[in-house]
Amino acid sequence: MNEQNLSIRLHTVGGYVIGDTVADIGTDHAYLPVFLVQNQKCKTAIAGEVNEGPLSSARSLINKHELSSKITAKLGSGLEVLEGENVDTVVIAGMGGPLITSILDEGKQQLVNVKRLVLQPNVAANHIRKWLYQHQWSLIAEEMVEEDEHIYEIIVAEPGKPSAMYSDNLEKELWMGPCLLKNKNSTFQKKWIREELKLEHVRSQIQQAKKETNKEEKMNEISKRLQWIKEELS
Repeated sequence: MNEQNLSIRLHTVGGYVIGDTVADIGTDHAYLPVFLVQNQKCKTAIAGEVNEGPLSSARSLINKHELSSKITAKLGSGLEVLEGENVDTVVIAGMGGPLITSILDEGKQQLVNVKRLVLQPNVAANHIRKWLYQHQWSLIAEEMVEEDEHIYEIIVAEPGKPSAMYSDNLEKELWMGPCLLKNKNSTFQKKWIREELKLEHVRSQIQQAKKETNKEEKMNEISKRLQWIKEELS
């Protein structure tokens, strides 16, 4: 992967950005901001990084393409880099769901004027959906992409009425994705077959454990989720 040829994952993420200015939080090498600006997907971008090493790599790539007047590489924790900036789309990609959720929560005051969030968790997307639901962000799109045997979920949200996308099966839809449940394609099937196998394995381990805290509660939760999967794969 490089700035000309993004991974399938990042290329799909980039397809959801809107507006003149995009902030890529945890930008790593700044492949996405460089790609977006070069392809007129946005006019300017912020490449945010919490560590000096990746920030240096980002600056090197930005300078290589003579884009320092359009892309600003900033050091800061999470959404701190949005301080004093006017941003239309915020991208947070390639992290765990709980980490993305904590970044959103710690920096929520910086999201007041943001028009869109494009979030790509590597795991535990339900943490993000729950946070969005609780903080007045409405899902407008979800997509699954497969790359190198990994399946990634992309969640797109805008300020609005969170409940509009959900039904009475809120807990299930927060876990599996309300938009994804309406488009149960082959990637969806593959993901949840894998998840079913993982849950069966965990259930077997808990059953065999001699000492297990909250054993009955955990077993009930697993059984509930397995039932949800069976309902959607049938």
